[in-house]
Amino acid sequence: MNVTEAIEARRSVKHYDTNHVMPEADLAELIRLTKLAPSSFNMQNYRILVVRDPETRQQIRAVAWDQPQVTDASVLFIMCADLSAHLANPSDYWSHAPEEVQNIIGPMIRPFYEGNDRLIRDEAMRSAALAGMTLMLAAKDMGYDSCPMIGFDAAKVAELINLPENYAIGFMIPVGKQSQPGWERGDRLTDNKVVTYDKF
Repeated sequence: MNVTEAIEARRSVKHYDTNHVMPEADLAELIRLTKLAPSSFNMQNYRILVVRDPETRQQIRAVAWDQPQVTDASVLFIMCADLSAHLANPSDYWSHAPEEVQNIIGPMIRPFYEGNDRLIRDEAMRSAALAGMTLMLAAKDMGYDSCPMIGFDAAKVAELINLPENYAIGFMIPVGKQSQPGWERGDRLTDNKVVTYDKF
């Protein structure tokens, strides 16, 4: 399956084979591919919580409008934004770059974000979204289905998963083998309603 095929085939699937267990090798490969997603300054300012514990997932389902995919999919991924990634040592992100690049990029990161909480949050959420889309396309290529979710009480989910104070929940992605296909793709707006050239 090429990228175009994965984009066209991916649907938001709500119903999963509850007997399917994702092999560890598939999970590792899915995470490896997800980590190739782009991020500002290569900070990778997203964090992925992999939830497989049935009890925890049942508790999350209870605060997610009782949506079955939370418990029925093989794995539940929770995509989080790391709001303190800009404070880390730049060598965590740039150790393989030429020294002259490290000397330019490293000192730029903290001042760029410092004192701008909105930028910090927006950038981390963007990174979580890019990683999440990468995860869903990779999953489709590997024969899995997925469903991005924002229909849940984020504050209650945060309590259930012991979310660190410097993290924020972006969205959840159940991944597994479908037992029923997703709904027919919804209408797409025409180009003239979505696309503008050069200036608004």
